[in-house]
Amino acid sequence: MNNNSKLTVLPLMLCFFAMGFVDLVGIASNYVKADLDLSDSVANIFPSLVFFWFLIFSVPTGMLMNKIGRKKTVLLSLVVTMVSLLLPIFGETFPLMLASFSLLGIGNALMQTSLNPLVSLVIKGNLASTLTFGQFVKAIASFMAPYIASWGALATIPTFGMGWRVLFPIYLIIGVLATLLLSSTPIEEEKSEGKTSSLPDCVRLLSHPLILLSFIGIMCHVGIDVGTNTTAPKLLMERLGMTLNDAAFATSLYFIFRTVGCLTGSFFLRIMSNRLFFLISAVMMAAAMAGLAVGTDKTVLYAAIALVGYGNSNIFSLVFSRALLSDASHQNEISGLMIMGLFGGTLFPLLMGFSADAFGQVGAVAVMAVGVIYLFTYLPNIKK
Repeated sequence: MNNNSKLTVLPLMLCFFAMGFVDLVGIASNYVKADLDLSDSVANIFPSLVFFWFLIFSVPTGMLMNKIGRKKTVLLSLVVTMVSLLLPIFGETFPLMLASFSLLGIGNALMQTSLNPLVSLVIKGNLASTLTFGQFVKAIASFMAPYIASWGALATIPTFGMGWRVLFPIYLIIGVLATLLLSSTPIEEEKSEGKTSSLPDCVRLLSHPLILLSFIGIMCHVGIDVGTNTTAPKLLMERLGMTLNDAAFATSLYFIFRTVGCLTGSFFLRIMSNRLFFLISAVMMAAAMAGLAVGTDKTVLYAAIALVGYGNSNIFSLVFSRALLSDASHQNEISGLMIMGLFGGTLFPLLMGFSADAFGQVGAVAVMAVGVIYLFTYLPNIKK
């Protein structure tokens, strides 16, 4: 079988769509909060679980891939994800939803760690471009979740008495389809030779400068991503006096340009060098940070949010693929380390919160700007 065939890529792209299921936790936690009358702090447990499981499961998943292979690990992640989507069909109690979101986070940690290396087996060239297109497919699932939940809540689609929770069986059906397609698709994997890496062996890879720099790069990318989502609405409220409902558009604007960036980036990465595109992306984010720091006009602030959305959309694929291709013999372990870097999504908002309390939202922007400056220093590591 030719691993580069489109028939092989199709189930992998459907797996990227399933990877986007994790983003339903944002809208779902709001509905659970309202239905169970939870406080904000208790409701926020649900989304925070996602980053927690990345920290715990990413590196062990890299080790697991050495034992059972990448394809079987992706299939395992799909099974865990499907179980997480099955639970809310039976009710909406707090323990049930807690178990569902925990399994959703675990399944996503397994999937993010194993799916990207599996793609590297199928796609021998333009890996960064393919991973970026995968992120675009993932973003479609992220976009759809709030709309499906809203339609269910308003009963504009058949809900079978589940209301907004109809989102879960709909995504469950897609998850089953992804599992069946991938399991029936033959993908040749090289047998791992020698002893399986231990956890210390995996962490020791961070002693390689490129691996460590890439790990920090992933942390900065996710920190800027999560940071923008949380800070952009606050900036609009602080500078323009908007209400929260009006300012919430800032998050939608960011996701719109992030999705457009993934789609167009998969094209640009085929016609220009990775280093040039990385530089353009970093310059866009630098301009965005300047606009967010000093902008007092709606147009300037919206333009800055759009720029950071587009600029940050391809950083993950470029950094991840560079790290993955740097050491062919340890790709599984490197993938685990890079995905563990997603835990940076908790570190940046924490620092931004302290900075914002001291200096206003410009302080939060300054923390993100440090991440952008770091990406400029990473530029020489991107191959031309």
